[in-house]
Amino acid sequence: MATQNVNEMLIVTEAPHTRGKNTTSGIMLDVIIALIPALIAGIVVFGFRSLTLAVVCMVSAVLFEWAWCKILKKPSTVGDFSAALTGLLLALNLPVTMPYWMAVCGSLFAIIVVKQFFGGIGHNFMNPALAARAFLLTSWAQAMTTWAVPFSKTSIFSGADAVTSATPLGMIKEGMTDSLPSYMDLFLGNIGGCVGEVSAVAILIGAAYLLARRVISIRIPGAYILTVAVLAFIFGGKDGLFTGDALYHVLSGGLLLGAFFMATDYVTTPYTKKGQIIFGVGCGVLTAVIRIYGGYPEGVSYSILLMNVVSPLIERYTVPQKYGMVKVEKGGAN
Repeated sequence: MATQNVNEMLIVTEAPHTRGKNTTSGIMLDVIIALIPALIAGIVVFGFRSLTLAVVCMVSAVLFEWAWCKILKKPSTVGDFSAALTGLLLALNLPVTMPYWMAVCGSLFAIIVVKQFFGGIGHNFMNPALAARAFLLTSWAQAMTTWAVPFSKTSIFSGADAVTSATPLGMIKEGMTDSLPSYMDLFLGNIGGCVGEVSAVAILIGAAYLLARRVISIRIPGAYILTVAVLAFIFGGKDGLFTGDALYHVLSGGLLLGAFFMATDYVTTPYTKKGQIIFGVGCGVLTAVIRIYGGYPEGVSYSILLMNVVSPLIERYTVPQKYGMVKVEKGGAN
């Protein structure tokens, strides 16, 4: 019987060598499942055009990723569900009246420009769905800020029958504080806004699922939401310091959706615990500054994107010292 070479029996790979049950496809599927309550809420509030918009974004995102891999003769990555998740997140960050062809352009930008141009999943330096939202807002600002009145008739094909309304944050920015929606409206979704951000309770149900499954931790969303709440209370009131309505800022806009589903992206956020808290606080500060002092009523998308850019720097200064390494001061012995 021939003796097998020991070297041939070894599997040599780069560290780390720990294994876990989590897979990329499993994590992506968990996030998609967690977003279903927000999608259902969008369908209830705005009609079935919310569903068709989500289908268009998801299918186009998957097709763009498949075509890219096919053209470059690379193994297809559509099976990891990352493209489908990007499409769903993009749809939930769009108004229900968004023309389908513009949504497809957003999927193209997210998958090809932001994700594949930088090497595919795990290599993009910012969240593809949020980058696509910023691209669409810059390219077609009017379409991206046309909000449907809740429970109004919205055409599946054009959305032209929807009556436009202002978002709660837009009303605050314009000084229309006498006619603001109630806390219950914000909690249940009886407000104007993007498809996936209107119902706080739906987002929180999905967030609870991710936390229970340990797909995300509370560090980033907790630091993010708490920072916005504190700054809104201190500086967000019209009657001076410490008169702002913190709860209203937390429930309004895309804060909850962004904090739990986009600021927690594994690729574009720090992996160290200290770094995640710094990242969340940074997102919160930028969001509060844009909302309170900027000309734009919402600040979640740009805040997360800006913090995505500095995420490598945060990791650099928060990564633990390697075991056995001794820091040598300048001028010390070699």
